[in-house]
Amino acid sequence: MKLLDALSSVTEWTDHLLTRSRARAGWLRPLQLDAYRSYGTAAKFYIKGRLLAERGLGTQTATDSRWRNFQSMVRRFNSREVAGADLVAELPDGSQHLVTTDDEGYFTLIIEPHALPEPVAYLWYPVPVKVSRLPSQFRAPLPAVQGAAKVLVPPATAEFGVISDLDDTVFETSATNLMKMLARTLLSNAHSKLPFVGVADFYRRLQRGNTNKPDNPFFYVSSSPWNLYDVLDEFMGIHEMPPGPLLLRDLGIARPKTTAPPGITGSAAVHFGHKLHEINDVLATYPQLPFVLLGDSGQEDARIYREVVRQHPGRIRAIYIRDVQVPARALLVGPITEELQAEGVPMLLVADYATAAAHAASIGLIVNEPAPKAG
Repeated sequence: MKLLDALSSVTEWTDHLLTRSRARAGWLRPLQLDAYRSYGTAAKFYIKGRLLAERGLGTQTATDSRWRNFQSMVRRFNSREVAGADLVAELPDGSQHLVTTDDEGYFTLIIEPHALPEPVAYLWYPVPVKVSRLPSQFRAPLPAVQGAAKVLVPPATAEFGVISDLDDTVFETSATNLMKMLARTLLSNAHSKLPFVGVADFYRRLQRGNTNKPDNPFFYVSSSPWNLYDVLDEFMGIHEMPPGPLLLRDLGIARPKTTAPPGITGSAAVHFGHKLHEINDVLATYPQLPFVLLGDSGQEDARIYREVVRQHPGRIRAIYIRDVQVPARALLVGPITEELQAEGVPMLLVADYATAAAHAASIGLIVNEPAPKAG
């Protein structure tokens, strides 16, 4: 692990040197401030984003070639992050909240608003963020760089929350096959990715529960890197999935925030630690809200969700694991299903979302009819 930490430090140092040199020479592209969808309560907002140079990305279209998609992906991963910049978020109540970008350009803010701002969409509340100071290597005058975070605040009428994986749960990435996974990731865009049959309708029905109102909040927890945020966010809109925070992972080589159990090592441990940490944060934010969990058998979702049930007894209504049709992976799910069944938590390994929807209706999570398209 010390070798990985050293490699990460060298990579970050090289990247920062290139960014500083280009900024001094005036060769850096204009800056952009990405403020991600996030979540909170009426008393506390959690905000995350990133400051970096524009990557020269064009509009994604359904007719883009694989070569064009590959070029765009290279630009996404070859980003120039701005460390040490001061940002300010200002709420309508006049309160200002300061934060400084970290070594990879990320910023995280936890704000306690005096009152909720006016929502920009149902359940979503805006928080404008702008750059107030750049590091000394950037030429004056200070450019106008700003963004707007959107914070999800579930209503008191929410019946339950939903936490879903993305890769091989919502759309196919073939995570069990490295070469196929790389090809699907690097050669596609938001339009060429296709959701699994029935997943959008099932998720919209979960969002509406039994009240027929889109009150149940969605959270998408994935080990995909933040570099893919724009692709994933646009994909969700194209296919009218319930909007929700995308809780992705820093691509840098770093220790996971939560330790994986013995026997889970390497990239699987990083995947396990990241997802468990994010899920724990969501459940801690809404201590009175039960949850439904969705994942797939391709990676560690079943074991992660088992650990969630252990750490949060009585909070999980149901778990649905999409079968990726790899028998060895499916065999790992069986014992966990039996263990959770004994604890009163149903976990189903399903081949399709019609099966999941039928079970969800049978236990009273959703009504037994198609849901309207997401707003």
